Amino acid sequence: MRNWHGAGIWYGADYNPEQWPEETWAEDIALMRRAQVTLVSVGIFSWALLEPEPGRFDFGWLDRVLDLLHEGGIGVDLATATASPPPWLAHRHPETLPRRADGTVLWPGGRQAYCPSSPTYRDRSLALVEAVAGRYAGHPAVVLWHVSNELGCHNAHCYCDVSAEAFRRWLRDRYGDLATLNAAWGTAFWSQRYHDWAEINPPRTAPTFANPTQQLDFLRFSSDEQRAQLRAERELLTRIAPQPVTTNFMIGGFKHLDYHSWAPDVDVVANDHYLTAADPAPQLGLALAADHSRGVAGGDPWLLMEHSTSAVNWQPRNLAKAPGQLRRNSLAHVARGADGVLFFQWRASRAGAEKFHSALVPHAGPETKVFREVCRLGADLRAIAEVRGSRVESDVAILFDYEAWWGAELDSHPTVDVTYTDRLAALHGALWRAGVTADVVHPAADLSGYRLVLAPTLYLVRDAHAAALRRFVEAGGTALVTYFSGIVDENDHIRLGGYPGAFRDLLGVRTEEFFPLRAGERVHLDDGATADVWTEWLHAEQAEVLASYADGPLPGVPALTRRPAGAGAAWYLATRLDEAGTDRLVARLLAEAGVRPPVAAPTGVEVVRRRDGDRSWLFAINHTDRDARLPVRGTELLGGGRCDGELVVPAGEVAVVREEAARTGPSTYRDGPSAAD
Repeated sequence: MRNWHGAGIWYGADYNPEQWPEETWAEDIALMRRAQVTLVSVGIFSWALLEPEPGRFDFGWLDRVLDLLHEGGIGVDLATATASPPPWLAHRHPETLPRRADGTVLWPGGRQAYCPSSPTYRDRSLALVEAVAGRYAGHPAVVLWHVSNELGCHNAHCYCDVSAEAFRRWLRDRYGDLATLNAAWGTAFWSQRYHDWAEINPPRTAPTFANPTQQLDFLRFSSDEQRAQLRAERELLTRIAPQPVTTNFMIGGFKHLDYHSWAPDVDVVANDHYLTAADPAPQLGLALAADHSRGVAGGDPWLLMEHSTSAVNWQPRNLAKAPGQLRRNSLAHVARGADGVLFFQWRASRAGAEKFHSALVPHAGPETKVFREVCRLGADLRAIAEVRGSRVESDVAILFDYEAWWGAELDSHPTVDVTYTDRLAALHGALWRAGVTADVVHPAADLSGYRLVLAPTLYLVRDAHAAALRRFVEAGGTALVTYFSGIVDENDHIRLGGYPGAFRDLLGVRTEEFFPLRAGERVHLDDGATADVWTEWLHAEQAEVLASYADGPLPGVPALTRRPAGAGAAWYLATRLDEAGTDRLVARLLAEAGVRPPVAAPTGVEVVRRRDGDRSWLFAINHTDRDARLPVRGTELLGGGRCDGELVVPAGEVAVVREEAARTGPSTYRDGPSAAD
């Protein structure tokens, strides 16, 4: 991996000078220096300008932009510009256009109007990459390469004939022969057995439910096809240019790409994150996306490539950020491992589909709330530059697998009300409210450094991953598995003998039948908790029953169990608890695992610790309307000076404290799992 770090924390935005008269560019550079911007992404959607017709390149405007940025002391994350083909490609090669499952062609006029399996698109895009990289590999402004942009955001799945042939090749590589494929797909069902590879198509619109393993494999194939574009561009860039390479993932809400498998293909994991305006507590979703980005990065620092200064343009109701929210959002990402904070975009567009998307420089200009906050954030990031390279401290892991997400949300399941990320968000939110940071990691990750591991709705699980969780528990860890986990293998075949399948022996339970609830129906547990959506006929064969249903379809049947295993314990939750019940359960798990927050803080005050050897920094982000007092000793870096045992974080504000080495709290995250303290 090539080093991508700068002298401090990178700060900046997407910069699209081609949208503006050239006389605006000098003003842009001056305003960037005023805001202390250090890095901008350039050229992302400029293919049609760089190559106005096949094989003819025009780099004059980009030469001038890069020279101006270098003169201004601003680094460039230079895009390969392959994110959206120019109109001439589809005009000359209509076979490159993507198709939906029902055959609808997706035409140019937006962006990403290409089939990811198209050899014509691949050839033309790589010709552009070679030309751009060959010209700018030695330019002093370029510090990072930006492959495409949000790969698969609008064309993750293509069902055209080109994709169909690519899918068949992918299946041949995966299975080798048709007998193995037929067994994996269960084609004895509904007369689906294949006798020739040419008979196989993507799961196009069918009279009724498509084969679930066919659907699952097509999702795997589609992720791999998008990844192949990343790898092809990266290989070319690495051969030509010395700078590190990245692309912007969409971790946190984008279902269609397996980013855990993509991480080895970039020198830095970069992510885009936007708040959901309808969410009354968007800081929880932000924290989850950041913790997942860190998990994809293997715990290393990562880069926030895009977020918004205020409102976006693409949600049903696009809410502006309240005063101070921009700062809290950005520093929360840094607290959770980001060593760079970038936005979309530098200057708000005056035309196009994103003209109402906020920017660092709004339509109203720099004398605005937004730009004043942008300047303040630039000063903040400079003040805390010393945290660069440090890692986030965490004793808890949450297991996340894109294949489990894909499988859990296929059709023909017991209820549509079970969704994959529901319990992920619920458990992570409970940890957030408890002041505890969690890494969101793949089931194949090394779990030995954690005390507590949570496995929410891990519907599809491989034998090796189930065995890894068993080893973690037997070595002294505490684990929680929730309902609809361990149900199928990697081919989406039921694990027979009773649910929860792969985890049945570890948990010491056996479920003989699912009893999903009606819409709006609730049940109560005998420990006072309330639940909905899901119940199951559970037998606690080798486990202690901690709570049972008091009513509903299964009164007296266990709903929460615990089984000692080796030096640790495995818990099973067989229903969907409400928020209060989830908080109480998580508190019990934390107590058993011996996990505590970095410092005691009021609810709504987000506290995260980053550490580098013997040095540590405590981030405190006050999301409440009251001042918060925390027991902290050290130096507050954002202007607060020395704090000798008490840190006051005003309402809506943020503090970052360089802690004294002898007073950094009780965390033992490097010691591995242990019994409760």
